[in-house]
Amino acid sequence: MKELFKDLKIVELASVLAGPAVGQFFAELGATVIKIENKKTGGDVTRKWRLPTEDKKKPESAYFHSVNWGKESIFLDLKSEEDHQVAMAYIKTADVVIANFKMGSAQPLGMDYDTLSGINSRLIYANLTAYGEDNPSPGFDVLLQAETGFLYMNGAPNQPPVKMPVALIDLLAAHQLKEAILIALWQRTKTDKGDFITVSLAEAAIASLANQAANWLNEGYIPQRMGTQHPNIAPYGEIFKTKDQQEIILAVGTEKQFAELCTCLGKRELVTDERFVSNAQRVLHRTALQAILTPLFLQFNQSILLARFQAAKVPAGVIRNMQEVFELPIAQGMILEAEKDGEISKRVRTVAFQFPRS
Repeated sequence: MKELFKDLKIVELASVLAGPAVGQFFAELGATVIKIENKKTGGDVTRKWRLPTEDKKKPESAYFHSVNWGKESIFLDLKSEEDHQVAMAYIKTADVVIANFKMGSAQPLGMDYDTLSGINSRLIYANLTAYGEDNPSPGFDVLLQAETGFLYMNGAPNQPPVKMPVALIDLLAAHQLKEAILIALWQRTKTDKGDFITVSLAEAAIASLANQAANWLNEGYIPQRMGTQHPNIAPYGEIFKTKDQQEIILAVGTEKQFAELCTCLGKRELVTDERFVSNAQRVLHRTALQAILTPLFLQFNQSILLARFQAAKVPAGVIRNMQEVFELPIAQGMILEAEKDGEISKRVRTVAFQFPRS
């Protein structure tokens, strides 16, 4: 799979998370990715976004490592004629440029699409903005989570909003931009010409509202904070303590699964209880259902119940911290390592698919 894009050359003029995540995606698939960083400011700002426990002498933070594997970093001052020519030499033979310049700042640097396509007609210019090409407002993930409805929906009932613990909107925008670049590359095979493509963080976020948006657009329902619970399914997202004070979370989405859940817990009669005979009824009476299920979970140790649920195909899981996640074999297979100056850095692969099979 590392050879899929071995002939592809990408120049990354982007920083922070969304743009660099796109660059790493192509690097993982074999592309040559040249990351041009601002020499005057010390490079990508995330180089300095360290945890309090990180060694300040290290040139790269753990955050920077997360989306900058497999790239060649070059520090340039694009306002310098000499450095500008170095950048242009790379761009002249590039297939893709990834950029996230602030509105109005690319053109004075000669790094806008019109200028670059003039020296490379096959160039695909992939641009990221916060709110669109005509809105100069800066894009910060927590603000986008707020502005596009995620913050309002996320958190516990009657509690303040809670942001997602990763820069979710940046990652959603990165996926959109990857898809746009792949389409543009495919289109170029027909036309032999590049193109300008753009993705805004706001539109990427709104495009990902899925059923929550549909609940409003079709039913006029404004999604509320429900913790881990689901507005359309029950019991889905409910968390229960077990006899050994461990936790199990449920994701029961069908009538068969609910019946099996009741059987595993020794409470089969719940299946015919009028309050729980259908998913719609369970959503309506989810508080009563949770009150009934809570003491039933307390009769079993976690491992016993999980084994029962697995055998009966009841969707259930445990809540893992990051150490526990990376003890899983599937997570171990997602780790990418790199060596620089005798030190090993690690990050998670951005490519989660397996292709080709052979």
